[in-house]
Amino acid sequence: MDWDKLRVFHAVAEAGSFTHAGETLNLSQSAVSRQIHALEDSLGVMLFHRHARGLILTEQGELLNNTVREIFVKLVMTEAMLSESKDRPQGPLKVTTTVAFGSTWLTPQIKDFLELYPEIEVSLVLLDTELDLSMREADCAIRFSPPRQPDLIQKQIKTLNSKLYASPEYLKRHGMPKTPDDLDQHRVIVYGEDVPQPTATINWLLEVGASGERRRPVLRVNNIYGIYRAVMSGLGIAALPSYMNRLTSNLVQVLPEVEGPDSTCYFVYPEELRTSKRIAVFRDFLVARMMQEQF
Repeated sequence: MDWDKLRVFHAVAEAGSFTHAGETLNLSQSAVSRQIHALEDSLGVMLFHRHARGLILTEQGELLNNTVREIFVKLVMTEAMLSESKDRPQGPLKVTTTVAFGSTWLTPQIKDFLELYPEIEVSLVLLDTELDLSMREADCAIRFSPPRQPDLIQKQIKTLNSKLYASPEYLKRHGMPKTPDDLDQHRVIVYGEDVPQPTATINWLLEVGASGERRRPVLRVNNIYGIYRAVMSGLGIAALPSYMNRLTSNLVQVLPEVEGPDSTCYFVYPEELRTSKRIAVFRDFLVARMMQEQF
């Protein structure tokens, strides 16, 4: 199989059309089409179903694309490792973490990291769902539960907790709860239950001090930063993680003696990046910076 044709095939499979693949490869649509036809002729199989809305991989095309994608992933990794053979870490570093942690704590730290390592090109992907690191959807992740995949390296960075907060406006209207039992009479905001949750105990507020059944929330939000915004608006009381302490200065801590279950922050990356200088310096920076933080 000709490598140039495989490269064109992979671009078409990812783009779903000859036209978009040609734009990516800087080739004409007809040139892309000729390469695909030539590859199909050499293999003796159809790789795409053609229809008016675009291209769909055949079963044989799926098989070939899975293999070609793995090759491209390894080539990208090799290129990055070769670029790191010089003295200073350099090259792309794609980091993924949750929306709340990434937008409230991690993003403000990146300036200092890039001042230390200006030749590293950082991309942050903030999602409350997990990317597949083994498929190199990201180089590393900051997560709040242990990784389930066996081929990932994990390092525990810090133990975190959460506390209860409300806005001054809310407490003025509804009063300050004196005991956990009093929370039954208040509006509580929690994480949505119909989506993957960052930690297994994230909704501990529904049970602490509850008499009988779990208390019913006034609002569920599938994003911790969204919960914070709801608290700021005066809607109710919520548990917020300690890494958001810089944002809670305008809020009032409720029942300060009550803390949620501890959770652990993990730095996670694939085994194949064990020797990566970019991973190592970013990991060490995170550990040092989080140890400095009072949360």
